[in-house]
Amino acid sequence: MLQNTSEVHNSAVDLRGDHAMGFSHKNTKHHFKLLTDGGIIEVDANDKTGTETRDQIRQHLTHIASMFSADDFGMPMFIHDTVPPGVPIMKEKHRAIAYTFMPTKKGGMVRIVTHDPDALKAIHDFLAFQIKDHRTGDSVRVEKPSRIDLP
Repeated sequence: MLQNTSEVHNSAVDLRGDHAMGFSHKNTKHHFKLLTDGGIIEVDANDKTGTETRDQIRQHLTHIASMFSADDFGMPMFIHDTVPPGVPIMKEKHRAIAYTFMPTKKGGMVRIVTHDPDALKAIHDFLAFQIKDHRTGDSVRVEKPSRIDLP
C-alpha cells in the first residue's frame, strides 16, 4: 500500500529523530510549552522505573541546551529536514535568549527565556512547529510560567 505524503514525512521525522536523539520516540513523550517569557522543550520516559531512557533524555537535552546556546540549530534542521520556523531570528537574536537544562523525574526539559519581543515570537513559532511536526497534541496557547517552569 502506498503511503501518503504526511505518513512518509512523519515516519522520516521519527526515524531521523530517533537517530539524532539516541533514544526511540516510542519510549518517550515530547512536550512543548509556549510561555510569556519563552517556552519549554520537555521529554519524559514512558517507563517510570527504568533509568536508561531517562538518562539518555537528560544527555540529549543537556546537549540541546548547549548547542542552542552556541547558536547551533543543526539537530532540529536534520530531524525535520528543513529550517524550522523561528530559527533564523533565534540565531540572529541568540544573545537575547537563554537555554537552561533542568532534570525532571522522568527525563528533562530545556527552559528557553527571553525578554526580546522578536526573539519571543521566533521561539513561539519554533515551538508551535515542533508541536505540529512531532504530533504531540500540545496547546499553542501562551501561558504564564509556573513555579516549576522557572530555572
